[in-house]
Amino acid sequence: MKNLVLLALLASVAGASAAPAAKTPKAAKAAKAGKLAAADSVRAAEARQPEFYERVEIPTPAGEVTEVSSIAVLPGKKVAIGTRRGDIWVAEGAYGDDLSKIKWTKFASNQHEPLGMFWKEGSLYAMQRPELSRLTDQDGDGRADSFDSVCSKWGVSGDYHEYAFGSDPDPNGDVWMVLCLTGSFHAHTPWRGWCARITPDGRFVPTASGIRSPGGIGANAKGDMFYTDNQGVWNGSSSLKWLRPGSFQGNPTGNKSSALADFPAPPEPASGSRILTERLKFPAFVPPAVILPHGKVGNSPSGIACDMTKGKFGPWEGQMLVGEQTASQVQRVNLEYVNGLYQGAVFHFLGGFEAGLIPVRMDQEDGTLFVGGSNRGWGSRGSKPFTFERVRFKGKVPFEMHDISARHDGFEVTFTQPVDAAAAADLANYALDTFTYIYQSSYGSPEVDQTTPTVKSATVSADGLKVRLVVDGLVRGHIHHLALGDIKSKAGDTLWHSEGWYTLNEIPAK
Repeated sequence: MKNLVLLALLASVAGASAAPAAKTPKAAKAAKAGKLAAADSVRAAEARQPEFYERVEIPTPAGEVTEVSSIAVLPGKKVAIGTRRGDIWVAEGAYGDDLSKIKWTKFASNQHEPLGMFWKEGSLYAMQRPELSRLTDQDGDGRADSFDSVCSKWGVSGDYHEYAFGSDPDPNGDVWMVLCLTGSFHAHTPWRGWCARITPDGRFVPTASGIRSPGGIGANAKGDMFYTDNQGVWNGSSSLKWLRPGSFQGNPTGNKSSALADFPAPPEPASGSRILTERLKFPAFVPPAVILPHGKVGNSPSGIACDMTKGKFGPWEGQMLVGEQTASQVQRVNLEYVNGLYQGAVFHFLGGFEAGLIPVRMDQEDGTLFVGGSNRGWGSRGSKPFTFERVRFKGKVPFEMHDISARHDGFEVTFTQPVDAAAAADLANYALDTFTYIYQSSYGSPEVDQTTPTVKSATVSADGLKVRLVVDGLVRGHIHHLALGDIKSKAGDTLWHSEGWYTLNEIPAK
């Protein structure tokens, strides 16, 4: 096996995206200045992060290379981590105040890149590259001594990129999995580029096609399953995608396995088109729920968690948290369901992690967020070779855009605290631009089809928590980038983050 591991999560960074149109020296200088300003804004927000969240690095087993690829929460305040090299460790004390007292036990070794683990009925389940496995400690010594294959009905060729990411069980007990393409460009074995469900009795159920390079998988608050896909061929930018059963996710490489499934193969899309154009031709084509603009929000999105902690992690109940490998961050997503499709906004959220993040796991009872990862492969902003960390809400609610919601004639922005009404009603404090990406068979895409809608009015609700923006120039199928100016809370707090990117798949009816 090649040693370039986790490239499925990182391929979006190294691949050469389609070159953008040539800029004049003045425009290029302005674009560079804009990127620097955006980077400075993110770093400034990270500097304020300790006001609201405590991030702590958890010591990993001494002398071991623990490139964390999976995290599971176990009974008794224990936490399991799986590593890229195939070890599974169980920690006691990872929740404690004194992390010098943490105790690690090696639960299993010689596993094959577990990318998804969960605890169920006394056993630890691990999605490995070739199979879903059930590992059980039958004699109670803290180490697995029973290894059962639940399902292995998909092919592996030995290519480094053929990862398998697995979810927790859904309400039916099914485990959802997404399979990376061979080398990120091909399908040399069956079911490459597909999603499937594994039933409790081990049946393999093909569920969706069109996948390229997943980085994680998980359910939203309603129980619908999503995954992150990375920028590349047929993916102009990385995104969070809804795995609607029977859907096509946009990459036709795996269509060769369609004859093995019981739903029709999608037509070959037209390279150089747009997602909206192609999906209107083929209703099974489900567009990305939320696009993560490349270089601005998501270079290599990874693990997914949904906040169901009832306020223990802050005011984000029901929102999705998405890991980011390259930038060593966690982004925040609010979703809504409009005209039969998911869409919503992404915001910068947490940063400063010590390596590139891969798994993201929320303890829904305790409100602790666990993350882990590695910088192996293309590297990451976090400078350490691997990390295992936890994040906890400190009780102070940041002044933020809580969510952005689409309306037939604009957007409604909800804040975490009442706004200063005069500032929030000032149109000078709102900047809105839109763009999309080329849907093409070559790698990535520049931002194209840019427009600048006009914010015509901003009406503040009586309680100060909502601002209704009437917009002239909404563009179906575009990402709408909203940047806020000098808006403060009624109490005088400044915004922690001032930007949001909304993917407008559908414009709501009146």
